[in-house]
Amino acid sequence: MLAQTMKKVLYTDFEGVDTIIDSMMDNPQLKKAITRTNMYNFWDKILPQKFRGKSRPFSMLPKGVMVIACENPVVAQELSLYKVILMKKFEPYLKTLKMRVTDLKFDPKKWIVD
Repeated sequence: MLAQTMKKVLYTDFEGVDTIIDSMMDNPQLKKAITRTNMYNFWDKILPQKFRGKSRPFSMLPKGVMVIACENPVVAQELSLYKVILMKKFEPYLKTLKMRVTDLKFDPKKWIVD
């Protein structure tokens, strides 16, 4: 009976959404936040499998230094050995987002348990 009373939605009018998104992207702080969020989402894609879930982007420092929170000092040390490789793997994502990361700083003190 419930299935008979529900109408099937075939089309939803999204008129005006483009205008809203364009006006949101005119806000520099919002644009920066969205871009950084996208950049942070690429982090796991460049990591070796054994480090996924053990580190995450934490913040950006001046001059393009990205701070990476690490689960413990061992993870921070191992990732620092991979720094050059990680930077090369990250480069295509950064170009797409028009972001500049000059260095990675691995910090176990920034790790927050969810």
